[in-house]
Amino acid sequence: MVVGRKWWCFGGCRSSGDDAADLDPIVLVSGIGGTILNSKPKSWFGLTTRVWVRILLADLEFRNKVLSLYNPDTGYVEALDDSSDIVVPQDDYGLYAIDILDPSFWIKCLHVTDVYHFHDMIDMLIKCGYKKGTTLIEQAMDGLKEKLETAYKAAGVERWTLYHTRWVFSKYVKKWITIATPFQGAPGCINDSLLTGLQFVEGLESYFFVSRWSMHQLLIECPSIYEMLANPDFKWKKQPAIVVWRNHSDNEEDSVKLETYGPSGSVELFEEALKDNELEYNKKTIPLPFNSSIYEWASTTRKMLNSVQLPEGIAFYNIYGTSMDTPFDVCYGSETDPIEDLSDICHTLPEYSYVDGDGTVPAESAMADGFAAIERAGIPGAHRALLRDETVFLYLRKWLGIEEKASTRVKTSKIIHVILIFNT
Repeated sequence: MVVGRKWWCFGGCRSSGDDAADLDPIVLVSGIGGTILNSKPKSWFGLTTRVWVRILLADLEFRNKVLSLYNPDTGYVEALDDSSDIVVPQDDYGLYAIDILDPSFWIKCLHVTDVYHFHDMIDMLIKCGYKKGTTLIEQAMDGLKEKLETAYKAAGVERWTLYHTRWVFSKYVKKWITIATPFQGAPGCINDSLLTGLQFVEGLESYFFVSRWSMHQLLIECPSIYEMLANPDFKWKKQPAIVVWRNHSDNEEDSVKLETYGPSGSVELFEEALKDNELEYNKKTIPLPFNSSIYEWASTTRKMLNSVQLPEGIAFYNIYGTSMDTPFDVCYGSETDPIEDLSDICHTLPEYSYVDGDGTVPAESAMADGFAAIERAGIPGAHRALLRDETVFLYLRKWLGIEEKASTRVKTSKIIHVILIFNT
């Protein structure tokens, strides 16, 4: 990361011990793929291995330890490797897992910023007086209620039993800040992820990371991916689409037709294209078609999100990325080289049409939160890079009221509210 210039917070915002105790606790909530994952043996013997994110032997470890199947009875994905569990390390009050996603010595020495996740933001908040484990903790969405409870307890407030997410927000959350969140979906990236996979790095570096096809076989069973499909009920400026140049045979004559699938019709395409998809694991062949159970579950979640209202008393803020070419429509095949069978799509590289956004989430989706926001800020930058962007930090300090608190902070109550900084 290049700092560029020194902000006032770095030089004059460090709080004293008493002042730091008055800061409202912050919970950093990471999104999909945003935490270190370890493979932990179920037996007493064996070594715990970091399987995400890693550079060397990444694809091998990923295939052996991370590939999973969705269990509709529990609503969770379960690793195919029954000799180990996939866990998120809780070191450093959970912050270690979202700091540098590959904390190898040589990665730190080379300062490979691609795997620097919340690192710079954590540093910024600490320099502004926040303390790990009390006013600064981390939690993924799973278990968030328990971490909010922890934040309250650490701040000296009576422990409460949390029954419902809405109640949690209204009772515990004072401010909610989202960064690069796909409120209405990320059509181009997610449609293609379900059909052909996902590649985080390009060129020579890709040979040292998880392959596109390995990611594809995981994402087919990933509930979060289905949740981030384009919202069919959202009034898009232009409906996102999957376009397929397809060869049709009629009376022994071939003809090439252009087929277009919108947000609702794309399910038919997913089902047909993935009907023969299989996963090879431990000398076994496992069918891996489009998962209708996850899709139905995600559709129910989407309907709830379409009508949800933020509880009164919570200040909502939204940061979204702009100025980057962001995939929107996805096209497979061409007029001169059409798709013969829809299953061929899974082994075809796409052509995109682009809109403005952060390179992953269209700005139209990220800013359409549906809430009465105190403020929204469109900031030029890429999806992951926004978490280490100095302009983002400037807005965070403004919205957190750090400057004001540094000069006027007075203890008035034991009621400490939690501030959520959410990224996905």
